[in-house]
Amino acid sequence: MKPKVFVSGSFDMLHSGHVAFFEEAASYGDLYVGIGSDKTIEGLKARKTINSDNERLYMVKALKVVKDAWINSGSGTLDFEEEIKALKPDILFVNEDGHSPAKEALCKELGIEYFVSKRVPHKNLPVRSTTALRQICTIPYRIDLAGGWLDQPYVNELFPGSVITISIEPDYDFNDRSGMATSTRKKAIELWQTEIPEGDKEKMALTMFCFENPPGTRYVSGSQDALGIALPGANKLYYDKGYWPVNIESVLDDEKLDWLEKRLWMIPLSPRISDFHVLDETNISKEGAKRLSEAAENCWTAFINKDTAAFGNALTDSFDAQVAMFPKMVNEEITNQLEFYKPQVSGYKISGAGGGGYLILFSENEIEIAMQIRIRRKS
Repeated sequence: MKPKVFVSGSFDMLHSGHVAFFEEAASYGDLYVGIGSDKTIEGLKARKTINSDNERLYMVKALKVVKDAWINSGSGTLDFEEEIKALKPDILFVNEDGHSPAKEALCKELGIEYFVSKRVPHKNLPVRSTTALRQICTIPYRIDLAGGWLDQPYVNELFPGSVITISIEPDYDFNDRSGMATSTRKKAIELWQTEIPEGDKEKMALTMFCFENPPGTRYVSGSQDALGIALPGANKLYYDKGYWPVNIESVLDDEKLDWLEKRLWMIPLSPRISDFHVLDETNISKEGAKRLSEAAENCWTAFINKDTAAFGNALTDSFDAQVAMFPKMVNEEITNQLEFYKPQVSGYKISGAGGGGYLILFSENEIEIAMQIRIRRKS
């Protein structure tokens, strides 16, 4: 009897990349496919699917390599939990951008082999992804590498400092509420639909910031989100008693950006719970803000000098300083994942706060089953 192989995903706008993925998975045994419902995909991606779950099910079931398929009954990244328990497959097969620690843990619990594949196109065919096919929108995301929270006056009024950001090409469909400035990016899409207009990018960022935070806004989103999206390359945003930086230093040098890009690795985490409040139980102090500011300065200096050891240390120091002031940023899953990866990397942080984001790992060596991003290089 052939082994049972299970895969799960949205498989919206079915394309050759999906078929190549199915063919590779089917090479290990009989292939069964769990499809995310419209409700699940909207919850994870904060957007509606192009094709309904019934349409997607019809197309997937029509493929000759698929033994059977269905719409998963659950929600979130483990929407297939009941189905996988009933199927009892031998293998759970995922792409590197579909990997999550929760999936790996579930397989360990159920005695299922967990196999992570690299996204490789079929011979003589281009690389395809649903994100690429939806590429009507080229508006980037952003990652804050160090100094996060210093763009809030209730932190920078205690001690001034910088937030270090990089602008990220939209190669992946990053989950909503994942610390990648997805909320601000949605506002940019409302304003401009497909791309940030030509012109002064700092003014474009200010437009986004004001649009996202109209008068009367109770919780003002930090301006590092808008600036991190609008300004290409790497940017050092210096804050001193205000919502907007008093100075911006930018790096667009390919050699430096290549150095950074090749050493950043991302691991998805489980979605953030709906009633989570990161501002509960804070411990914000002048000493904490100073520690965060110094870590960000060290991070920027190490980046400019392409000093791997110093950058890794500063990245971790900044994260530790954040957690000291905002303990709710981490939960048990994040702590466990960090403990696992610490021996393998030079530095680490998370993109989100309290789940829902990504582990950001800094290492000169390849991190298996991790994603890599592209930094936007030009305006």
